Amino acid sequence: MRVKWKSLNMSFVNKHLKIKGKVQGVGYRQNAFILAQKLGLTGWVKNTSEGDVEIVIEGIESNVSLFLEWCQDGPIHSVVTSVVILKSTSRDFAEFSDFTIRKTSEG
Repeated sequence: MRVKWKSLNMSFVNKHLKIKGKVQGVGYRQNAFILAQKLGLTGWVKNTSEGDVEIVIEGIESNVSLFLEWCQDGPIHSVVTSVVILKSTSRDFAEFSDFTIRKTSEG
């Protein structure tokens, strides 16, 4: 079931991100998962074969902005060199029902 956000008068966004730097093996995905759940966001996070972390995040614009701020630093042992927004859209429905950690090979 898709949630209609416009009927709730909320600005809803979807962003596809690539996080670069020392972001694998430092708990980045697990911490992103915890924060997404706390903020009520949906989507997924995974490691890439290139050594980056890829994230699709969606939800209320203000909470997605808070998540993006956290992405700039990540967890304590990470060293983020850049956060690239690959795609950004506004929507009136949710594509995902929860936030998941995907395996590297998952699309």
